[in-house]
This record gives sequence, C-alpha cells and structure tokens, in this order.
Amino acid sequence: MFYWLIDFAGTIPAFNVFRYITFRTGGAVVTGALFVFLFGPWIIDNLRLRQGKGQPIRTDGPQSHLVKVGTPTMGGLMILSGLVVSTLLWANPRNPYVWIVLAVTLGFGFVGFYDDYLKVTKQSHKGFAGRTRLLIEFIIAGAACYAFMRLGRDPLSSSLVIPFFKEISIKLGWFFVIFGAFIVVGAGNAVNLTDGLDGLAIVPVMIASASFGLIAYLAGNAVFSDYLQINYVAGTGELSVLCGAVLGAGLGFLWFNAPPASIFMGDTGSLALGGMLGSIAVAVKHEIVLAVIGGLFVLEAVSVIVQVTSFKLTGKRVFRMAPIHHHFEQKGWTEPQIVIRFWIISVMLALAGLATLKLR
Repeated sequence: MFYWLIDFAGTIPAFNVFRYITFRTGGAVVTGALFVFLFGPWIIDNLRLRQGKGQPIRTDGPQSHLVKVGTPTMGGLMILSGLVVSTLLWANPRNPYVWIVLAVTLGFGFVGFYDDYLKVTKQSHKGFAGRTRLLIEFIIAGAACYAFMRLGRDPLSSSLVIPFFKEISIKLGWFFVIFGAFIVVGAGNAVNLTDGLDGLAIVPVMIASASFGLIAYLAGNAVFSDYLQINYVAGTGELSVLCGAVLGAGLGFLWFNAPPASIFMGDTGSLALGGMLGSIAVAVKHEIVLAVIGGLFVLEAVSVIVQVTSFKLTGKRVFRMAPIHHHFEQKGWTEPQIVIRFWIISVMLALAGLATLKLR
C-alpha cells in the first residue's frame, strides 16, 4: 500500500503525506488498534474453544488468582496479528531494519507460542525446556545483531554508546553480537516475567514502544540527531512505524486484557514484544537507555534473580514472592493498585530515559 499510494503523489499532491514517517506512524497506530478491536472477539472465542481449561493457574501463587481459571491465553496472537498487518501496510518494505525487527518479534513469538501450547495441552506450568528456549532465543537475537552490525557504519555499528556523553563509546568488535543478543534475550524474558497481572505488561510495553518510536525517528534523521548530538543511524527512522503498530495493537489488546481479563497475553506476546524492544534498542544504539525506559521490566527480572540467589545461598527469601508484583500482592495491595502504580512508574522511567536525548 505504501508504494501504491506514493505513486499518486505525482498527480495528487495530497498523497505526499504518505512519504512522511510521522503520518505513517499515526496510520499504523490506528490500523493496529482497529484490527485488534474488530478481530479480537473472534480470536478470543476460538482460543477459548480450543484451549478448554485455558492457562493453568499456579496453586502456590496468590489465592486471588484462582478465580481466573478458564481464561484463555496466547493473546499475543492478537497483538502480533495487528502489529504485522499494520506494519506491512504502512512501513517501507525496502527498509532492512523493519524486516530484521519483525523477524526477531515473530521468532520470539513462535518460541512463546510453543511454550504456551505445551502448558495448555499438558495443563502444566512446565513448558519449553529452559535451556533449549534460551538457546533458540540467542540464535535469533545473535543473527539479528550481526545483521545490524553489517548494516551500520564502522566503528559505531559494533560499539556501545554511553548516554550523557557526546562522543564516548566502547568498541566491542565482534563481541557486540554477543552483547546485543544478551540485550534482546534479556528484554524478552524481562517482559515475560512482568506479565503476571491483568494489564500489567501491555501498558509499560506501549509506553516503551512510544518512547523508542521517538528515539528511532530522531536517530534516523540526520538533522535531528545532529542537533541532539546523538548517533545518526541511517534507516532506523522507519522503526517508528513498527513502534506505532505495537502501540495501536496494544491499545486494542488492553480493551480485552483490562481487569478482569478476557484473555491473557501469554509467552506468545510477552516474549515477542520484549524481543522487539530489545532489538530496536540495539538497532538505534540506545541499549543502556532501554534499561532506564524499561526499568520496570529490569526490576521484575532482578527481583527473581535476587530471590532465587538468596534462597540457594542462604535458604531465605528476600521477597514474600517473586516477581516483585506478587510480593506487593502478598502485602495486601489489590491487583488494580499494583497495576496502575506500576504504570505510573513506567511513565516516570520513560520520561527519565527520553531526557537522556538532550543531556549531552
């Protein structure tokens, strides 16, 4: 559709708007939201019919979650469908960054889908073998980071850029592929750990997507990147359209995932969206900023690491339950309180991350 509409620009000047990334990003937001709004109920009905008992609820978790028995999972299929359709309609199909990030998103989504499938069919919390899952994720992420390195300009393409400084970067060479893969896999699994309450993960993902949509647009524009003194990465501006598609599809999904949820995102969505955020951060050279904007995801992941490490070394738990959102449930916070307060934290962290664009 992108090229078909631009063909009319020569005869109808109004069609020139389709050349602008900002306009197409807005179109992607609307298209993604409408797609999920329209097809969401049909997808939910089919998943409920096919899954029967739905996602198994942990009996050792918060007792308030037992009322969610029978809620279907794999809601990530709704988000991914809206994301892909919207991106294909509005993004430039000749841009390699779009295809690489889409490949990571769908690759991680497939891993998550298989994990959800095993849990639903076996009615067990044991899905995909952990080591095998991580290996596949690292292969996907490593291939993407290698492609990013080949697309970029040396030495920036294989360097880690430090925020707050104009020209300070760490040259990683080929180690950049391993480092970048770690960022992508870490982001995917951090979002996965955050997806434990109705609406908890999708809004911070949308906030982070909107933030990185802006960063991608600025980093891919020679004028703006020079003014802000951030590294210019040619071609990454088109990733704003993909971020817009995530924002729109996420809004549509939130309509059905808001408490009480009609469907869970599942690993299908959380792994895919986390991998997408990680790959965009690597592409636009803002890996460290991802840890700030996605600080909520980092906090969730760190809480699990601290809990497991503490229990193995001392036999004691730091938190009442991990990830940390369950800790607050055990302290008596209601689910809406936790979700909305975590959303507020996400907004504040996003603002802090975006502030690094000007602090040079």
